[in-house]
Amino acid sequence: MIKKILIANRGEIACRIIKTANKMNIKTVAVYSEADKHADFVKLADESYLIGPSSPNESYLVIKKIIEIAKKSKSDAIHPGYGFLSENYNFVKALEKEKIKFIGPNKNAITKMGDKIESKNLANKLKLNIIPGHTEAIKDPKKVTVRAVLPPKIVLVKTSLPKLSVPNQNSDDGGVNINVGSIAL
Repeated sequence: MIKKILIANRGEIACRIIKTANKMNIKTVAVYSEADKHADFVKLADESYLIGPSSPNESYLVIKKIIEIAKKSKSDAIHPGYGFLSENYNFVKALEKEKIKFIGPNKNAITKMGDKIESKNLANKLKLNIIPGHTEAIKDPKKVTVRAVLPPKIVLVKTSLPKLSVPNQNSDDGGVNINVGSIAL
């Protein structure tokens, strides 16, 4: 039975998790960055801990800090919300090692669904409806430029793994040139 959860997120998602936990008589622990010290979720939680500077890379994404606070607060489980660490295999693995429950998908699901190419291929194999497009990794950005002129063509470009960025560049004629790394189209 979970008695106390740490919410490894911020903002509205943290507020929703806290309100739901309250209805279930589960105590809540918020972590917050310097930028969020006056935010509603910090006030709503039963306990709140400063996790670091404003930058998520120095606060909400630092697995070691989150685990330290979970132990210090005696939290039974961690809810990642969405984004941040919610699809991070290494986070789930670290929590398992520390015997802290993860409220979210298991490592296998994160591996399968965190990679957009692998998840699209799995959906296709299961005969699920998918948006037609490219299903192989494009590793050399020099070899691929997606060219879209809107309207009439609409092109969706997504990175295949979380935390990759897709730089874009406007063209002279109103279209968009997008130079990509490893993507799913």
